[in-house]
Amino acid sequence: FPYLCYKNGGGAFFITYVLYLLTCGIPLFVLETSLGQYTNQGGITCWRKICPLFEGMGYASQMIIVYGSITYIIIIAWAFLYLFSAFSVHCPGPAAAIYACTVLSGNNSSSEWTTPLNASFSVMEFWHHRVLRLSSGIKYLGTVRWDLALILLLVWFLVYFCIWKGVKSTGKAVYFTATFPYVMLLILLLRGVTLPGAINVYIFCILLFMLLFLNCITCSFLCKVWMDAGTQIFYSYAICLGYLSSLGSYNQYNNNCYRDSFFLCFLNSGTSFLGGFAIFSVLGHMAQEQGVDISLVAESGPGLVFIVCHQAVTLLPWCQFWAVCFFIMIILLGLDSQFVGLESIMTSVTDIFPTVLRRGFRREMLLLGICLVCYLMSFFMITEGSLYIIQLFDHYVCSGATLLFLATCQSVAIGCVYGADRFYENIEDMIGYKPWPMMKYCWLYVTPSCLRSKFGTFIFSLVKYSPLKFNNTYVYPWWAYAIGTFWECSEDLPQSQRPSAHHYTLSSCTDREKTPYSQ
Repeated sequence: FPYLCYKNGGGAFFITYVLYLLTCGIPLFVLETSLGQYTNQGGITCWRKICPLFEGMGYASQMIIVYGSITYIIIIAWAFLYLFSAFSVHCPGPAAAIYACTVLSGNNSSSEWTTPLNASFSVMEFWHHRVLRLSSGIKYLGTVRWDLALILLLVWFLVYFCIWKGVKSTGKAVYFTATFPYVMLLILLLRGVTLPGAINVYIFCILLFMLLFLNCITCSFLCKVWMDAGTQIFYSYAICLGYLSSLGSYNQYNNNCYRDSFFLCFLNSGTSFLGGFAIFSVLGHMAQEQGVDISLVAESGPGLVFIVCHQAVTLLPWCQFWAVCFFIMIILLGLDSQFVGLESIMTSVTDIFPTVLRRGFRREMLLLGICLVCYLMSFFMITEGSLYIIQLFDHYVCSGATLLFLATCQSVAIGCVYGADRFYENIEDMIGYKPWPMMKYCWLYVTPSCLRSKFGTFIFSLVKYSPLKFNNTYVYPWWAYAIGTFWECSEDLPQSQRPSAHHYTLSSCTDREKTPYSQ
């Protein structure tokens, strides 16, 4: 959220973000949570029960979860590597030695490393030369990082034993993992706003916002802002990923899911804004201390966490203690996402084969098998060329276009096929009162219209297509784009094939029924 807000002009992104929040984010969040609670089924069988024609959406969402679990768990492994290094004053390697001297041990006896510019440089050195050890391109994946392989095994071990008994064990762990990050964000924000130059980035975003509107923002820029805002809403709210329906299936039938959905939506967006203000203040300070433009210190992806946020921690007193707390926060946030993702998969699969998997320890064995397979598949992500693959995944597999397609199908399924009025009455039956009437109009008219407009911006972005580049310099080979396109199509294929298969089944049944009469 902080990087997207900065990249798209601050205020311009904020306006589109709020519009998507009100027209798509909240209505779809309420829809999925209510669907899981009403059907008492996971992310796949909930559609089988309410609208079988769109059951493929459930399979597509589970594929996205698997891809995401394989990819983004690497960030947790990186955070563990930082955490272990934070406990050590003397880290192996020259870059880590600089890191230990300037960041972890807080040793300022040497004037050579006391300036903020050099301190920032040491953080980047540790990221690039100790953590990534990046190769020259995706063609050269290099060797497997065995230190990261062991850490990754530890992460999957923690994930398995936190969710192996189902949502009861997961719920107990989340009491701590979901609340501790708020404490750290508040500390970073309070420290960030008191830094010299922190206000500069806020002024920069306001001026950029005004400049863009005074110059009649170009259509290509608007397309980019709308796509980024929609993607941010979809992923931060976990829409069309099967999370909400799976977790909602564990609610009591009379639980007020409508009220809970609104509360969680505003809490989610509030957290994004809190993190944005905390990061912006550090960006402004880093730019002033280094004497460079703000755009040169703004990072996207993992670099935002492990460079910019890490730099903020080094500016706190007792920085080694806060470094430990910060990386524990990153680990907990990552584990929370893994908990929900794997729990969604387990719930969906168990609901498909309830009589088979709800006996003995079969559920635990299935979870163990999934964790082992995902661990082995993650080995591509811990090579020296891992960041090239992660960016390819992020661009194709976890793109807004895929979620846009699923969200459109979801709106059509509930609004048109099942019936918005009918689903509105189902929610009323569960919570005991009529929800806001605007909600059903959103499902039927507003949300599909916004999604269609977003689809138009996606088509326009294809017309203005430019090849994916790593750090705006490295151009991927053609076969990398082909692999990325294959990954993206593999997610959309289940939903595309399901209506065709359903139509073929109905046609076959009709022919068999007509045969006796034709004779």
